[in-house]
Amino acid sequence: MLWIHKWLGLLTGLVVFLVSLSGAIYTFHDELKLLVYPDKYFVQSPASGAAPLPLTALIELAKEALPDGEEVSRVDLYPALDRSWIFRASDTDAAGFGHWNYFRYYKLVFMNPYTGECVAVEDSKNEFFQLILQLHMNLLLGKTYGHAIVAYSTTIFAVLLATGMILWWPKKWRGKTLRRSVWLDRKAKWKRFNYDLHNVWGFYVFPIALILCLTGLLFSFPAWKKPYSAFFNQFSSSNTTNTTPQNTRNQISRKYHAPIDNLLTYALQKHPDAGIMSIRLREPDAPVVDVQIRLREDRSGLFRWYYVNTDDLSIKEIRSHDKLAAGDLMSALNFDLHTGTIGGLPTKIFVFFIALGCASLPITGYILWWNRRSKEKRKNLARV
Repeated sequence: MLWIHKWLGLLTGLVVFLVSLSGAIYTFHDELKLLVYPDKYFVQSPASGAAPLPLTALIELAKEALPDGEEVSRVDLYPALDRSWIFRASDTDAAGFGHWNYFRYYKLVFMNPYTGECVAVEDSKNEFFQLILQLHMNLLLGKTYGHAIVAYSTTIFAVLLATGMILWWPKKWRGKTLRRSVWLDRKAKWKRFNYDLHNVWGFYVFPIALILCLTGLLFSFPAWKKPYSAFFNQFSSSNTTNTTPQNTRNQISRKYHAPIDNLLTYALQKHPDAGIMSIRLREPDAPVVDVQIRLREDRSGLFRWYYVNTDDLSIKEIRSHDKLAAGDLMSALNFDLHTGTIGGLPTKIFVFFIALGCASLPITGYILWWNRRSKEKRKNLARV
């Protein structure tokens, strides 16, 4: 068990360190972006009763701020009156090696939705927090190579956590042996202190680190999501398992020519206190348009999702987090669990320190290996 733990740790230590450290930094990216880039994310509140311009008109204005050939593919908008709307334009080369070859372009156009003014254009391909995210997801190596390395290293890290827990298990659950397993002796010599630090930190981070691994693996291996949801759906009561979609024939009023403009107007009136809304742009002849509404900006697992038929503006389907079966709800909450947003700021702080703890394990583990290696060399020299 020690041999497995040692060599798997040496094999994946650098990846675990980079992924954990970048994850810790990215934990507070939402809050930090608002502090670092206030001119991008905030606009002057309009006069009382002012309505935003039609979305299609804003899309055309956003396109004017982009070079030829770069197209808007998604819009993130905020019902709050003092927030800009974000128009995303990106294109990727899935086989591209390295971050800068993977993204052909990635721009964010920040628009004042009430005046149509372009507030800023961000080259997100080189933006700090986006680089941290890509480091976390694929080591800045691109999706084909980096994503696979991170995915399999995360799998191995889950094995390391399990083997580490077995190695940690005290032979005696009393006295000095137990104390050293759960508490650091600051008076111990450096080598012993490093061993205790690796051992004790590993014990304390184990349960949450394992959750972070498993939730991360659902992003790494999306094919697992369906069987994962199906397994936990078995534990739902009969009155919830069939309520994922809510069918309805209600029609929304037609104020504009474009269906997406009418849908967004309806969504803003229906959910004026929502945190954020996201729209992925479809082809002009698409039979359905949709909008995802996060009831809280930092919680992707609390949502309403409206699907509307473009021909008659009838609501085809409404998906809601509170109508999901157990497995589907867990899948929807996966991002909130992985990032620590599920309990607000306290759990984000908690996850931040757990991520730092995970980043420290490869360092203390490598020092352990190096010290033992040096000790064995000295023994061999003494024999000679």
